[in-house]
Amino acid sequence: MPEAYAEDAPFLMIPQSEEQCGAHGIEIVRLINNTSAPDTDLVAEEIPVALVYNGISHAVMMTTPNMLEEFALGFTLAEGIASTPSEIYSIEVTDGCRGGKNVELEIASECFWKLKERRRAMTGRTGCGLCGIESLEETIRPVPKLSFTQTFDLEHYDRALGYLEEVEVLGRLTGCTHAAAWVLPDGTLAGGAEDVGRHVALDKLLGLRTRKNWQEGALVISSRASYEMVQKAAMCGVEIMFAVSAPTTLAIELAEKACITLVAFCRRGRANVYTHPERLIGIGHKA
Repeated sequence: MPEAYAEDAPFLMIPQSEEQCGAHGIEIVRLINNTSAPDTDLVAEEIPVALVYNGISHAVMMTTPNMLEEFALGFTLAEGIASTPSEIYSIEVTDGCRGGKNVELEIASECFWKLKERRRAMTGRTGCGLCGIESLEETIRPVPKLSFTQTFDLEHYDRALGYLEEVEVLGRLTGCTHAAAWVLPDGTLAGGAEDVGRHVALDKLLGLRTRKNWQEGALVISSRASYEMVQKAAMCGVEIMFAVSAPTTLAIELAEKACITLVAFCRRGRANVYTHPERLIGIGHKA
């Protein structure tokens, strides 16, 4: 495994320049009130990233070019390619063709054999978490039933939502990213990740969480709670999940089965709790 980051929390990408965070200036013609003028717009960079396991390319995803080791680690665990970090022996980022990157992972032979059995060749588009999966059975995989070891005090709820803005460094410049944050039980921000794709942002955060060994706390995402997002959370043992936008019926069913506390339509001072509210401290009584 790559060396862990320093223990200073929160872990956030703090770029020294716009280019370092993945924003590029593009010359445009800006239209305002039937007038036009030349201007420069900041646009998020997106590159192809190939995930290569034991020398065999498994998936190509479109991502922003940062936190690629965390992305690969989170993807590998969230997709069930490896069950534990100990089954991932090394991660190395190398230059690929056409401006892309290769992330080369060495995994345990048993994991690699199972991966080949899945026969999954996936070319992912931005925001798509299911591209290339060959069967419905593979799409709707079983997930572990989680224990009730975590709680979250709603006293910290509004502050937790506010952390998404802090995480979205690139998003503030371009308006083009999703964010995922990990909030500790005392309401402090442990760290976060962002990407042009919501699935990749979550993979990056889950990989960071694994590297930093954050066990306690809650997940906060800026996107909707789709089935794949809840599935990834369940595979990585996340018990409490807050989503800014709507859930889907399959996501709610999965959260119920996996014993995940799923909260969606999250806004300051209000939210909808769909499953397992017993983890939330201060939820109050019916009016």
